[in-house]
Amino acid sequence: MRLFYIVLFLVPLVGIGQYDDPNIPVPSSGYGSDGSYTVAVEAFENPYYPGKDIQIFHPAGVSGPVPTVFYSHAFGGNNSNYISGLTNFVAKKGYAFVFVPYQTTGVTVLDRYENLLAGFRMAARDFPGIIDTTRVGFMGHSFGGGASFGNSLACFTENNWGANGRFIYASAQWYSFNITQSELTGFPSDVKLITEVYADDATNDHRMAADIFRNINIPDSEKDFLILRGDTLNSYVYVADHNVPNTMIALNAYDYYGIYRLLDALCDYTWNGNLTAKDIALGDGSAAQITMPGGLIPLQQTDQPVIYRPQSSYEYPCDSIANPRAAYCDDVSSLDELLPAEFSVYPNPSAGMITLESNQAFQVTDVISGDGKRISYTSKQEEYNRVQLDLSNADAGIYIAMTTRGAVRLKRLTH
Repeated sequence: MRLFYIVLFLVPLVGIGQYDDPNIPVPSSGYGSDGSYTVAVEAFENPYYPGKDIQIFHPAGVSGPVPTVFYSHAFGGNNSNYISGLTNFVAKKGYAFVFVPYQTTGVTVLDRYENLLAGFRMAARDFPGIIDTTRVGFMGHSFGGGASFGNSLACFTENNWGANGRFIYASAQWYSFNITQSELTGFPSDVKLITEVYADDATNDHRMAADIFRNINIPDSEKDFLILRGDTLNSYVYVADHNVPNTMIALNAYDYYGIYRLLDALCDYTWNGNLTAKDIALGDGSAAQITMPGGLIPLQQTDQPVIYRPQSSYEYPCDSIANPRAAYCDDVSSLDELLPAEFSVYPNPSAGMITLESNQAFQVTDVISGDGKRISYTSKQEEYNRVQLDLSNADAGIYIAMTTRGAVRLKRLTH
């Protein structure tokens, strides 16, 4: 086995991993702030993908194994430089981060899953002085997000990983193979889960993420479905598309506050039982969880995700014959049954002015037409739990108000 040890940061490609946000600085303290450890890297040969080493990023100088995040990258993202901000963030916090490249051509989906799984197990077997398999997290984006469920289950059940704490953090996930409905409904209930999608992602249908989230055997108190929405502040555009955070462009507040902060808190809650951390990572829509800095649109949280955009608006729709779980795709027509019970809407239907009221604090983040397009509207936060929307300029039809506590259906407007 070829092995080398490096005690320094990855040498970034030009423009990769640099923080370049003109409005909001990197958090200076608390969850999401950079840790103090120096990053060390172990690299060893990947037998499934010659020339693409498996890497373990970890805190230098720490004696004994540390909690570990096993990462499944997006399709084609087999260079860890693409996510150098994330790899270094985790290691600087005192944890290990395992990155396993997999081939994108000439192999099947299940071959890629096996490449990831074998790489994770090899890292754990050969580096027991670094990796603590009793405290683990599985994180994945896109293809890797979908792969995280079947592969983590194999490690949980066959290897007994995570006996002292385990989580999954899946973002913008693609189809999930190698896991059955019975395995989902029998999933270990002590696993913590964050599922995150990006509002402007036109690649992967959010129904794939919603399907797994709804069917997995994890109680609502230990899982949250989050939506990060794009925004503009002082002419700077915060994009919430498929490339967050796996991107070669500079980092901004969305990386640190919309992802790293949540991951940081999820690690602390899962591995240390910190309830303050839970209020951020799995806060069920708490202010600590959803608030973004600088007045940016808050995260949207729900335990009952309903996807309003038509499947035709995504490159990879949920009902594709390529999806082994196509039968579990929901449709927007099911929205009536999944409206948050805590909301009242009046008058509804309305000629333009409409009030949303809840028994808990919330904010409106967007209003979407029936065909999935954003519309122009004005809102007034009258109380912490009451918002008045002005849809006077909207055409007659059905609209959906996206709130920080879920989606609310607005019935046909009359003029």
